[in-house]
Amino acid sequence: AISTRGVPRFPEQNFLPSKALGRRPPPPSLQPNSPHSPPTRHTSPPLSTMFAFVTSVPVTSVSAFTGRAISSRTAAPVATVTMAAEMSKSVPFLTKPKNTAGWVGDAEFDPIGFSDYIDMKWLRESELKHGRVCMLAVVGMLVQEVYTFGGSYFPKMLPVEAHDYFLKTGGMTQIMLFIAGFEAISYYATMQMMQGSDRQPGDFGFDPLNFGKDASKLKTFQLNEIKNGRLAMIACGGFIHQQWVTKTGILDQLAHFKPL
Repeated sequence: AISTRGVPRFPEQNFLPSKALGRRPPPPSLQPNSPHSPPTRHTSPPLSTMFAFVTSVPVTSVSAFTGRAISSRTAAPVATVTMAAEMSKSVPFLTKPKNTAGWVGDAEFDPIGFSDYIDMKWLRESELKHGRVCMLAVVGMLVQEVYTFGGSYFPKMLPVEAHDYFLKTGGMTQIMLFIAGFEAISYYATMQMMQGSDRQPGDFGFDPLNFGKDASKLKTFQLNEIKNGRLAMIACGGFIHQQWVTKTGILDQLAHFKPL
Protein backbone atom coordinates (compact mmCIF):
# COMPACT_ATOMS: atom_id res chain seq x y z
CA ALA A 1 0.00 0.00 0.00
CA ILE A 2 1.15 3.56 -0.77
CA SER A 3 0.89 5.88 2.17
CA THR A 4 -0.35 9.40 1.41
CA ARG A 5 -0.16 10.64 4.96
CA GLY A 6 0.91 14.27 5.12
CA VAL A 7 0.29 14.89 1.39
CA PRO A 8 -2.38 17.59 0.84
CA ARG A 9 -5.21 16.68 -1.47
CA PHE A 10 -7.05 19.06 -3.76
CA PRO A 11 -10.27 18.54 -5.66
CA GLU A 12 -8.43 18.51 -9.02
CA GLN A 13 -6.12 15.66 -7.89
CA ASN A 14 -8.81 13.05 -7.01
CA PHE A 15 -8.16 11.02 -10.15
CA LEU A 16 -8.22 7.62 -8.38
CA PRO A 17 -10.92 6.31 -5.98
CA SER A 18 -9.99 6.16 -2.36
CA LYS A 19 -10.06 2.36 -2.33
CA ALA A 20 -7.31 2.25 -4.97
CA LEU A 21 -5.09 4.34 -2.69
CA GLY A 22 -5.41 1.75 0.09
CA ARG A 23 -7.25 3.92 2.65
CA ARG A 24 -10.74 4.86 3.61
CA PRO A 25 -12.33 8.06 2.26
CA PRO A 26 -12.58 11.01 4.62
CA PRO A 27 -15.83 11.67 6.45
CA PRO A 28 -18.48 13.60 4.48
CA SER A 29 -17.95 16.70 6.55
CA LEU A 30 -14.34 16.95 5.35
CA GLN A 31 -14.96 16.18 1.69
CA PRO A 32 -14.88 19.13 -0.70
CA ASN A 33 -18.25 20.49 -1.80
CA SER A 34 -19.96 18.32 0.80
CA PRO A 35 -23.52 19.33 1.76
CA HIS A 36 -22.38 19.14 5.41
CA SER A 37 -19.74 21.83 4.93
CA PRO A 38 -19.73 25.19 3.11
CA PRO A 39 -18.08 25.23 -0.32
CA THR A 40 -14.36 25.88 -0.31
CA ARG A 41 -13.44 29.36 -1.57
CA HIS A 42 -9.99 29.65 -3.11
CA THR A 43 -8.43 33.05 -2.70
CA SER A 44 -5.09 34.33 -3.95
CA PRO A 45 -2.66 36.06 -1.62
CA PRO A 46 -2.19 39.82 -2.05
CA LEU A 47 0.12 40.93 -4.87
CA SER A 48 2.50 42.60 -2.43
CA THR A 49 2.86 39.32 -0.50
CA MET A 50 3.59 37.39 -3.73
CA PHE A 51 6.18 39.99 -4.79
CA ALA A 52 7.89 39.83 -1.41
CA PHE A 53 7.96 36.06 -1.58
CA VAL A 54 9.38 35.96 -5.11
CA THR A 55 12.08 38.54 -4.40
CA SER A 56 13.11 36.79 -1.20
CA VAL A 57 13.72 33.46 -2.95
CA PRO A 58 17.20 33.22 -4.54
CA VAL A 59 17.18 32.31 -8.21
CA THR A 60 19.37 29.33 -9.00
CA SER A 61 20.48 27.65 -12.18
CA VAL A 62 21.91 24.18 -12.76
CA SER A 63 25.13 23.66 -14.67
CA ALA A 64 24.73 21.27 -17.59
CA PHE A 65 28.20 19.78 -16.98
CA THR A 66 28.63 19.69 -13.19
CA GLY A 67 25.04 19.44 -12.07
CA ARG A 68 25.66 22.02 -9.34
CA ALA A 69 23.26 24.84 -8.62
CA ILE A 70 24.74 28.30 -9.11
CA SER A 71 23.12 31.18 -7.28
CA SER A 72 22.48 34.35 -9.27
CA ARG A 73 23.55 36.36 -6.25
CA THR A 74 27.12 35.15 -6.56
CA ALA A 75 27.36 35.16 -10.38
CA ALA A 76 29.65 37.88 -11.70
CA PRO A 77 27.94 40.43 -14.00
CA VAL A 78 28.83 40.23 -17.68
CA ALA A 79 30.29 43.52 -18.97
CA THR A 80 29.20 44.59 -22.43
CA VAL A 81 31.49 46.88 -24.43
CA THR A 82 29.85 49.21 -26.97
CA MET A 83 32.09 50.97 -29.50
CA ALA A 84 30.45 54.30 -30.31
CA ALA A 85 31.41 55.75 -33.70
CA GLU A 86 32.97 59.21 -33.48
CA MET A 87 30.81 61.72 -35.31
CA SER A 88 31.98 64.52 -37.61
CA LYS A 89 32.13 68.05 -36.21
CA SER A 90 30.94 69.67 -39.44
CA VAL A 91 28.23 67.08 -40.20
CA PRO A 92 27.13 65.73 -36.79
CA PHE A 93 24.86 63.03 -38.22
CA LEU A 94 27.72 61.43 -40.20
CA THR A 95 30.75 59.55 -38.92
CA LYS A 96 34.10 61.29 -38.78
CA PRO A 97 36.31 60.61 -41.84
CA LYS A 98 39.42 58.80 -40.65
CA ASN A 99 41.82 59.66 -43.49
CA THR A 100 41.55 63.46 -43.35
CA ALA A 101 43.06 63.78 -39.87
CA GLY A 102 46.35 65.70 -39.75
CA TRP A 103 45.86 67.52 -43.05
CA VAL A 104 45.84 71.33 -43.10
CA GLY A 105 42.29 72.66 -43.10
CA ASP A 106 40.69 69.42 -41.93
CA ALA A 107 37.05 70.20 -41.11
CA GLU A 108 36.04 66.52 -40.89
CA PHE A 109 33.87 67.07 -43.96
CA ASP A 110 33.69 64.17 -46.40
CA PRO A 111 30.00 63.24 -46.73
CA ILE A 112 30.50 61.17 -49.90
CA GLY A 113 33.54 59.32 -48.52
CA PHE A 114 36.09 60.18 -51.22
CA SER A 115 38.94 59.86 -48.72
CA ASP A 116 38.04 56.21 -48.10
CA TYR A 117 38.78 55.22 -51.70
CA ILE A 118 41.17 57.85 -53.13
CA ASP A 119 44.62 58.75 -51.86
CA MET A 120 44.56 61.93 -49.79
CA LYS A 121 47.59 63.29 -51.65
CA TRP A 122 45.66 63.18 -54.91
CA LEU A 123 42.59 64.75 -53.29
CA ARG A 124 44.60 67.58 -51.77
CA GLU A 125 46.37 68.23 -55.09
CA SER A 126 43.00 68.47 -56.81
CA GLU A 127 41.52 70.72 -54.12
CA LEU A 128 44.43 73.15 -54.27
CA LYS A 129 44.38 73.27 -58.06
CA HIS A 130 40.65 73.96 -58.28
CA GLY A 131 40.84 76.48 -55.45
CA ARG A 132 43.64 78.42 -57.14
CA VAL A 133 41.84 78.46 -60.48
CA CYS A 134 38.63 79.68 -58.86
CA MET A 135 40.44 82.42 -56.93
CA LEU A 136 41.77 83.73 -60.24
CA ALA A 137 38.36 83.33 -61.87
CA VAL A 138 36.55 85.26 -59.13
CA VAL A 139 38.98 88.16 -59.44
CA GLY A 140 38.71 88.07 -63.23
CA MET A 141 34.91 88.14 -63.24
CA LEU A 142 34.86 91.13 -60.89
CA VAL A 143 37.60 93.10 -62.66
CA GLN A 144 36.20 92.73 -66.18
CA GLU A 145 32.97 94.39 -65.05
CA VAL A 146 34.99 97.50 -64.21
CA TYR A 147 37.68 97.47 -66.89
CA THR A 148 38.23 95.77 -70.25
CA PHE A 149 40.71 96.30 -73.03
CA GLY A 150 37.92 97.41 -75.31
CA GLY A 151 37.81 97.23 -79.05
CA SER A 152 36.04 94.75 -81.21
CA TYR A 153 38.02 91.80 -79.88
CA PHE A 154 37.32 92.51 -76.19
CA PRO A 155 33.74 93.73 -76.03
CA LYS A 156 32.16 94.37 -72.64
CA MET A 157 29.82 91.49 -71.84
CA LEU A 158 28.95 89.03 -69.12
CA PRO A 159 31.47 86.22 -68.56
CA VAL A 160 28.83 83.59 -69.27
CA GLU A 161 28.23 85.25 -72.65
CA ALA A 162 31.95 85.76 -73.30
CA HIS A 163 32.51 82.01 -73.20
CA ASP A 164 30.50 81.37 -76.35
CA TYR A 165 31.80 84.55 -78.00
CA PHE A 166 35.47 83.59 -77.60
CA LEU A 167 34.77 80.08 -78.77
CA LYS A 168 33.86 81.61 -82.14
CA THR A 169 36.71 84.16 -82.27
CA GLY A 170 39.47 81.79 -81.10
CA GLY A 171 40.23 83.19 -77.67
CA MET A 172 39.14 80.01 -75.90
CA THR A 173 41.53 78.00 -78.09
CA GLN A 174 44.49 80.02 -76.79
CA ILE A 175 43.34 79.50 -73.19
CA MET A 176 43.00 75.76 -73.80
CA LEU A 177 46.59 75.54 -75.09
CA PHE A 178 47.95 77.37 -72.03
CA ILE A 179 45.99 75.08 -69.70
CA ALA A 180 47.15 71.97 -71.58
CA GLY A 181 50.81 72.96 -71.15
CA PHE A 182 50.37 73.63 -67.46
CA GLU A 183 48.51 70.34 -66.96
CA ALA A 184 51.32 68.41 -68.62
CA ILE A 185 53.85 69.89 -66.20
CA SER A 186 51.64 69.43 -63.16
CA TYR A 187 50.80 65.85 -64.13
CA TYR A 188 54.48 64.89 -64.15
CA ALA A 189 54.98 66.45 -60.71
CA THR A 190 51.86 64.77 -59.34
CA MET A 191 52.92 61.34 -60.58
CA GLN A 192 56.32 61.73 -58.89
CA MET A 193 54.52 62.54 -55.65
CA MET A 194 52.19 59.54 -55.96
CA GLN A 195 55.17 57.27 -56.59
CA GLY A 196 56.80 58.20 -53.28
CA SER A 197 58.76 61.42 -53.74
CA ASP A 198 58.96 63.98 -50.92
CA ARG A 199 56.95 66.55 -52.92
CA GLN A 200 53.95 67.96 -51.05
CA PRO A 201 50.57 68.36 -52.79
CA GLY A 202 50.32 71.67 -54.64
CA ASP A 203 54.02 72.50 -54.28
CA PHE A 204 55.50 73.75 -57.57
CA GLY A 205 58.29 75.77 -56.03
CA PHE A 206 56.47 78.99 -56.90
CA ASP A 207 56.86 81.48 -54.05
CA PRO A 208 58.06 84.83 -55.45
CA LEU A 209 57.23 86.69 -52.22
CA ASN A 210 58.91 84.08 -49.97
CA PHE A 211 55.82 83.48 -47.87
CA GLY A 212 56.95 79.93 -47.13
CA LYS A 213 60.47 80.90 -46.06
CA ASP A 214 59.44 81.10 -42.40
CA ALA A 215 58.52 77.56 -41.36
CA SER A 216 56.59 78.79 -38.31
CA LYS A 217 54.19 80.75 -40.54
CA LEU A 218 53.98 78.22 -43.36
CA LYS A 219 51.06 76.30 -41.78
CA THR A 220 49.14 79.54 -41.41
CA PHE A 221 49.61 80.46 -45.06
CA GLN A 222 48.65 76.95 -46.14
CA LEU A 223 45.47 77.14 -44.07
CA ASN A 224 44.64 80.55 -45.53
CA GLU A 225 45.08 79.22 -49.05
CA ILE A 226 42.81 76.24 -48.39
CA LYS A 227 40.06 78.37 -46.84
CA ASN A 228 40.18 81.05 -49.54
CA GLY A 229 40.26 78.41 -52.27
CA ARG A 230 37.17 76.67 -50.88
CA LEU A 231 35.34 79.99 -50.60
CA ALA A 232 36.35 80.91 -54.16
CA MET A 233 35.00 77.62 -55.53
CA ILE A 234 31.62 78.32 -53.94
CA ALA A 235 31.68 81.97 -55.04
CA CYS A 236 32.60 81.12 -58.60
CA GLY A 237 29.68 78.73 -58.92
CA GLY A 238 27.38 81.33 -57.37
CA PHE A 239 28.55 84.06 -59.75
CA ILE A 240 27.96 81.95 -62.83
CA HIS A 241 24.49 80.79 -61.84
CA GLN A 242 23.51 84.29 -60.75
CA GLN A 243 24.45 85.63 -64.19
CA TRP A 244 22.54 82.87 -65.93
CA VAL A 245 19.38 83.66 -63.98
CA THR A 246 19.44 87.47 -63.68
CA LYS A 247 21.41 88.34 -66.86
CA THR A 248 23.30 90.99 -64.85
CA GLY A 249 26.86 91.26 -63.54
CA ILE A 250 27.93 90.62 -59.97
CA LEU A 251 28.63 94.22 -59.02
CA ASP A 252 25.54 95.44 -60.85
CA GLN A 253 23.44 92.91 -58.95
CA LEU A 254 24.90 94.13 -55.65
CA ALA A 255 24.27 97.79 -56.49
CA HIS A 256 20.81 97.25 -57.98
CA PHE A 257 19.44 94.11 -56.39
CA LYS A 258 16.87 92.31 -58.52
CA PRO A 259 14.95 89.58 -56.72
CA LEU A 260 13.92 86.51 -58.68
